[in-house]
Amino acid sequence: MPKNTEELLLKAKEAAANCYCPYSGFHVSAVIEDENGELHTGVNVENSSYGLALCAERAAVFSAVSNGQKKFKRILIYSPDGEPLPCGACRQVLAEFCDNDFPVTVATNNFVKHYTLAELLPHRFQPESRSG
Repeated sequence: MPKNTEELLLKAKEAAANCYCPYSGFHVSAVIEDENGELHTGVNVENSSYGLALCAERAAVFSAVSNGQKKFKRILIYSPDGEPLPCGACRQVLAEFCDNDFPVTVATNNFVKHYTLAELLPHRFQPESRSG
């Protein structure tokens, strides 16, 4: 059964309590809906070696894939601390599993914005696009 934005936002707000962000203080949670309407959450998990941190978006995707899901309807990314636009790595991971028209919702306590993956990653890398 399809979920509405409010349901995803509520789940993301609940998940934000589990963020581990002692270095940035920037809490981010993500909820991705799979093709069956199941919701998978992820939160940012920081590390003192900054390169080993994991963003909420990738945590949600990896959780879903770990549970056998590889087709998605949409993702909502939430932060109470500021606009949580996905980083380049997260955009490329989404591109691995999602089409250009995949809906990406970004939310704070003050606003909700809607994008497509193509708007956030207009020239995505795909193996079949390689020349040579």
